[in-house]
Amino acid sequence: MKTFYWLVKREFWEHRGGFFWAPVITGGIFLLLNIMGIITAEVLGARQGISFGASGGLRKVIEGMDAGDMSKVGFALDIAMYSAMGLLIVVLGFVVFFYCLGALYDDRRDRSILFWKSLPISDASTVLSKVVSATVVAPIVAVIVGIIVGMLQLLIVAITLSFHGVNVWQLLVLAHPFKVMFNLIGYIPLYVLWAAPAVGWLLICSAWARSKPFLWAVALPVGAGLLVSWFGIMGLFNLPATWFWKNIVQRALFSVFPGSGSIFSADSDNMVSHVTGSDALDLVNTWHMAASPNLWIGVVIGAALLAGATWFRRWRDDS
Repeated sequence: MKTFYWLVKREFWEHRGGFFWAPVITGGIFLLLNIMGIITAEVLGARQGISFGASGGLRKVIEGMDAGDMSKVGFALDIAMYSAMGLLIVVLGFVVFFYCLGALYDDRRDRSILFWKSLPISDASTVLSKVVSATVVAPIVAVIVGIIVGMLQLLIVAITLSFHGVNVWQLLVLAHPFKVMFNLIGYIPLYVLWAAPAVGWLLICSAWARSKPFLWAVALPVGAGLLVSWFGIMGLFNLPATWFWKNIVQRALFSVFPGSGSIFSADSDNMVSHVTGSDALDLVNTWHMAASPNLWIGVVIGAALLAGATWFRRWRDDS
């Protein structure tokens, strides 16, 4: 376990730019854009003579709200915290995608694989350390940054409203910051499961490809999808092209993006179609996807692909 810990730590050290600085910089840009948007709205409002001061309408509207309206305000404040994860999710997906593509290929290209193979470290431990780095370490860092940025975003909204005579504390008690934190952290294990086939596919391409692993990783599933679609158009075979694109191509390439499960899962619409409002963001509803066969079939396929990546790392020799 100590050796495995240092393997994971090595991955973090060597890829600190993607794992740490990418979400930090993205979070900073998100806050900067929000501050610029608020300043722009204030300036344009002043130029148009629109006033939301203590004697204006905003405070009176809030004071006249009933319990249902207050609940909606609390949901809006929660969304303000969740919104910080929007850009971070996209950045995290790209970081994990390109990290997995280069994780095993780069060791062969720079010949550092010779050094690592000289150590008493198994190929399985090496591959597994890269899987944990991609699906656990990177999301944890992104979620921590997202929580901090979300809290700062909530604070910025509160300070802005305070300048307009709104009782900030009355609004902040409507928010659910700990619930948001719990939901974000609790999603990580589900992400590990959902991303398994994509991580396995990218790592096996990284271990197998002698050059340009990106082209191989993208061209093979996309080319297969085009071939299946062509067969369907020509009427040669009655192949389910839509199913192939959704369950093979998209799963192989886009499952590393958090939240893609609710988009690509075949059963997600049936599971959460009755859920609306703030309940749609609850961890319990998110984990309904764990009952989908699509998820567990992907886990099995991902495990097989990781076994293949381990085998290729043991025997692939580009010399």
